Amino acid sequence: MSFQRHTFRHDGLTLSYLDTGSSPVSIGRPPLLCLHAHLMQGATYTALANALAPDYRVIAPDQRGHGDSSHAATYTRQDYLGDIDALLRLLDLPQVVLLGNSLGGVNAYQFAARNPDRVQALIIEDIGAVVTDDISFILPWQGVYATQEGLEERIGPRFIPYLRDSFRHSESGWHLAFDPRDMVSSQQNLVGDHWSDWLASNCPALVLRGRESRVTSQKHIEKMVSLRPHTRLLILDGGHALHTDNPGAFNAVVRGFLDGV
Repeated sequence: MSFQRHTFRHDGLTLSYLDTGSSPVSIGRPPLLCLHAHLMQGATYTALANALAPDYRVIAPDQRGHGDSSHAATYTRQDYLGDIDALLRLLDLPQVVLLGNSLGGVNAYQFAARNPDRVQALIIEDIGAVVTDDISFILPWQGVYATQEGLEERIGPRFIPYLRDSFRHSESGWHLAFDPRDMVSSQQNLVGDHWSDWLASNCPALVLRGRESRVTSQKHIEKMVSLRPHTRLLILDGGHALHTDNPGAFNAVVRGFLDGV
C-alpha cells in the first residue's frame, strides 16, 4: 500500500490529502488521520504509512495553506477543525484515531474536545496544552530563489531536513509551498491556553515528547498526562518532529499503541 493523492473542495478551497486506502487487513481497525506541523505537509508521514501497511489505513492531509492545498484568507482554530470535519465526512469515516504534531496536535485534541464520539484515540506528538512560540523568524524565507541552493541557504541547515517536502520549483525559480506570512498568522491564532480542550475528552491518548525538543518542557508534558485520564507518556530521542528525527522508534510506538486501541 502506498499513498495516493486526492483533492476535495471545502470553504472555497481546494484541499489535498494522501490516503493509503483500506485493505482487507485494515478493515475493522481504526483509520489513522495524521495532521502535520506548520511548514510541513501530509507527505511527512510517508514512512509511518509504509510502516503500518497493510494493517492500517493512513490519511494525511495537506492542511490549508500547506503543501498542495490552497492558501486561505484565514487560519483560525475553527477553520482547521472545519477542514478535518469536511474530510472525515467526505471519506464517510464516523470514527478515527487522530495523530498530530505541533499545529496538528492542537488541531487533533481540539477536534476531539468538540467531537468526542468521532475520535477513538489520540496520539499527540510534542505539543503542549499552552502554546507560546513565535515563528516570525521564517518571514525572510518568503520569495522565489534562482536555485535550490539559494533557498536552502536562506532557510539554514537546522530546518532543511523538515522542509524538503515543501520545496517547489516553477519556471520562475525555487520557493516554498507555504507563504511564511500565512504561517505566522496561523501561529498567532494557535498561541494560547488550551487546557480546557486538552481535558475535554477522555479517549485513550499517547503523548510523545522529544527528549531534545525546544518546543515542549518535560514538566509541562508530565502535567498534561497526569491530569487527563487514559493518557500515557513516552519520551523518545529526537526533537520536535519525532517522526522525522527518530522514525524507527516513532513508527514502532505508534503501531504498538494502535494495536492496543
